[in-house]
Amino acid sequence: MNKRATGKALRKNPFFEKYQTPHEVIPFNLIRLEDYEEAFMEGMRREKEQIEKIVTNPAKPTFDNTIIDTDEDKDGYYDLLSRVSAAFFNLMGAETSDEMDALAQKMQPLLTKHANDIQLDKRLFERVRAVHLHHRRLTPEEKMLLDNCYSGFVRSGALLSDADKEKLRKLSEEMGMLSLQFSQNLLKERKAYTLHITRKDQLGGLPETAVEAAAQAAKERKLKGWVFTLDAPSMGPFMQHSTQRELRKQMYMAYNTLCTHDNTENNVDICKRLINLRRETAQLLGYKTFADYVLKKRMASNKRNVYQLFDDLIKAYKPTALKEREEVIRLAKKIEGKDFELKPWDGAFYSHKLQMKKFNIDSEMLRPYFELSKVIEGVFGLARRLYGITFKENKKIPVYHRDVKAYEVFDKDGSYLAVFYADFHPRKGKQGGAWMTEFQGQWIDKKGENVRPHVSVVMNLTKPTAKKPALLTLDEVTTFLHEFGHSLHGMFANTRFESLSGTNVWWDFVELPSQFMENYAIEKEFLRTFAFHYETGEPLPEELINRIVRSRNFMAATACLRQVSFGMLDMAYYTQKDVFDEDLLKFEKQAWRKAIISKQLENTCMTVQFSHIMAGGYAAGYYSYKWAEVLEADAFSVFKKEGIFNESTAQRFRDHVLSRGGTEHPMTLYKRFRGGEPTIDALLKRNGIKVNATKKA
Repeated sequence: MNKRATGKALRKNPFFEKYQTPHEVIPFNLIRLEDYEEAFMEGMRREKEQIEKIVTNPAKPTFDNTIIDTDEDKDGYYDLLSRVSAAFFNLMGAETSDEMDALAQKMQPLLTKHANDIQLDKRLFERVRAVHLHHRRLTPEEKMLLDNCYSGFVRSGALLSDADKEKLRKLSEEMGMLSLQFSQNLLKERKAYTLHITRKDQLGGLPETAVEAAAQAAKERKLKGWVFTLDAPSMGPFMQHSTQRELRKQMYMAYNTLCTHDNTENNVDICKRLINLRRETAQLLGYKTFADYVLKKRMASNKRNVYQLFDDLIKAYKPTALKEREEVIRLAKKIEGKDFELKPWDGAFYSHKLQMKKFNIDSEMLRPYFELSKVIEGVFGLARRLYGITFKENKKIPVYHRDVKAYEVFDKDGSYLAVFYADFHPRKGKQGGAWMTEFQGQWIDKKGENVRPHVSVVMNLTKPTAKKPALLTLDEVTTFLHEFGHSLHGMFANTRFESLSGTNVWWDFVELPSQFMENYAIEKEFLRTFAFHYETGEPLPEELINRIVRSRNFMAATACLRQVSFGMLDMAYYTQKDVFDEDLLKFEKQAWRKAIISKQLENTCMTVQFSHIMAGGYAAGYYSYKWAEVLEADAFSVFKKEGIFNESTAQRFRDHVLSRGGTEHPMTLYKRFRGGEPTIDALLKRNGIKVNATKKA
């Protein structure tokens, strides 16, 4: 079963063997495409066998023989499905191919059916319910696991009639396939677009780094001239610096009309169907809307609190945002003439000019001081200074692409803590954006061994060129810090059960550690530790650091409203009570209008590429970014008061937040660190929008 003929030799599927690698990391170098399907099928078979043992156990259901065996048995036999899933689906985001996409399409319905078979197994649920009603004295962590296990079954349809269970199966299977199709369409459409320039006079305004990167992109495609793509390191500088307004328009429209065209990658109908499938699922389970279903397990608790947060932020930030926009318009008219009309593809260009006028600073001035290897040293050094942990690159750890670096992480006492992968640059088979993930979570096995996690951050940062190393923008440094914050949440995990460890927390709490780390991006003491010119070795000048600090709130209100608008769009879709059959493009513009301060174009659409809420798990939860921003601003205010590198404060944050995962209610954990509940005041103060009223998050 686990051997195949390969020529004259028999080859074993790597997933079926104990990994002979450092810390038993995934041997990416040994895995072939065909290994995945075989491991998936065998993994599902083994899991069914394990479930059958549980439900046919003649002994009375107990926490130990039912809940732990259902949720957390890790004895090397039952975990095959999780180990192959971790490898396959992480690579689907970071290093996919047409062949992997086809296999995903084949496996998705089988995996969904398998999950449904377990969640809708009456015999298994009866045992779980029996333990939920009658159990031994439990620790808080055990109690949380039991509650999660029971509610997980209920929220997956365990209490439904047989007929409704069958409906739920069909809904979930269709959702799984459509979410996969959404992501595949978006990746194909985004990677298919290029702006190919052959005339040097069309490069006006572009910085040298952007021109070199575009020349390299053209060379990789065997083209003459320069190629710009919709990847952030390419599109961002182009929109900010190019003097070619018509080309900016082309780039803007290409990006903002992705997956709306009359082709096989159109996501309009997929989005509408996903919205309806989620509504139908929630209503089948007894909720009025999908948002009601989701918020039952969130800090926000209900729609009212989410909309209250939006209203508070709009009230506080919109007046300033309108002033920010008016300032950009005035400058554009001063430069171009009083009849000039600012269009969406002009925003970044003239905002940059305003930033230069007010603060004499931009990303290109800072790039030479943010060489990637030095940024890595700086970020790792920050973790060492706060928590005492160290990172050591280990080239014996297999990686799935040459861009990926693998590190061993050691705790302050020198003990092994985790494996950390960092995947830095955009490429053909990689989704856009940035994220943290795990190839292995943390748990304590039955022998008492603390199994440590293998975490990864995946980003799309500026690539090196033939002439220069990878030189980042300040925004990219901030992105690195954000994802690194998530990884610390994973690496510091210290819980008994994997399903409660690391980032397995409520989704409006999960962004706290990541957004917290962003604060350091503009702290002088941090910048001085790594920001040195890549050629001369000179430190980032004090004056530039001061300009960074002074400009920290440049367009901050506009940025806040942008995030709020995305949250409002998300909630508008998932508070639908009836069949959704609106014109998607028109509905979108109506849904977020309260947070929008500029004229919208009729044929653009965010929804069809909004992976977070269509395929990324943030449906009815995008507000989490702003919710967590209130938390992290409040948390960082403690560090500002006690010292941004204060080791005892950091240890308290690690002990009460980062290491505890989802073992208790998030507010309980936060209050244990903070000493009280957060307020919105710290966020408003940080953004220069301090108001008199104090509101709790």
